[in-house]
Amino acid sequence: MITVLCGGVGGSRLMRALANVLAPERLTAVINTGDDAWFHGLYVSPDPDIVTYALAGHVDAARGWGLHDDTFRWNAAIGRFGHETWFQIGDRDLATHVHRTRLLREGATLSQAMTDIARAFGVRSRLLPMSDDRVRTVVETDAGDLPFQRYLVERHAQDAVRGVRYDGAANAVPAPGVLEAIAEAEAIVVAPSNPIGSIGPILSVPGVRDAVSSSRATRVAVSGIIGGRSLQPPAGEMLAGMGYTVDVAGVAAYYAGLIDTLIIDEADAALAAAVQACGLRARVTPTLMRDASAGAALARVALAAAGVVP
Repeated sequence: MITVLCGGVGGSRLMRALANVLAPERLTAVINTGDDAWFHGLYVSPDPDIVTYALAGHVDAARGWGLHDDTFRWNAAIGRFGHETWFQIGDRDLATHVHRTRLLREGATLSQAMTDIARAFGVRSRLLPMSDDRVRTVVETDAGDLPFQRYLVERHAQDAVRGVRYDGAANAVPAPGVLEAIAEAEAIVVAPSNPIGSIGPILSVPGVRDAVSSSRATRVAVSGIIGGRSLQPPAGEMLAGMGYTVDVAGVAAYYAGLIDTLIIDEADAALAAAVQACGLRARVTPTLMRDASAGAALARVALAAAGVVP
């Protein structure tokens, strides 16, 4: 079993790439739920949905989120009543949120709801939320403390980051299967997700960081920072706000003690020594997943670095 810590667009793309080069059943994803929020009375779980849609082959490739060919008439219509519409929910995507909310209100856990949604989309990999308990990523800015979605989507990550916290994490417990997936993993892969915004919430759940750091499996991460820029905002903004350099050296510093190898892009080959100074091996390869072929090539490099035979 290959256990992948992931969230966001980068995480979904690597999961899809990995599922294209080895049996999807060999993959278990532990997914960030710190972005989850209530909108219009519906429980919305952005990162798990992105991963689910990507694995099912239904994600909107241009946006990186939502369902392809979706329309947004519902979102526009509800604005007529004065409701906020800055967080866009597609018409077909709406069905996922309605279904999840119904399951939760009927007593299902977030894990059970995620499993049911993945099954409905024909996803063969195992998808786990980081916790069934509520953990909220809050970005501290000069404009106040902002829930992650409001900081990113409504305010376009324009506020300088002064700090980040994960409300509720101290009292949360890992979702069923999470610690087992880490302990029993043949390899652990950290996707090119936002280190602080997507991977940080997972590691904030008590027991998860210790499980990863003490794992005997080979641990490999793919940097989502290339040439000093984040592929998907606001990774760079959050790294800078937390005192890390916005480059692969900053990513290496954040993951030091947790992983063995950091895969970096050819554009950052000159920083390999800086990665190694953090106690990590640096593997240089093209990391942009422009298409399925490039994604598969990156997935093979990550698996090879972890000693996994597809």
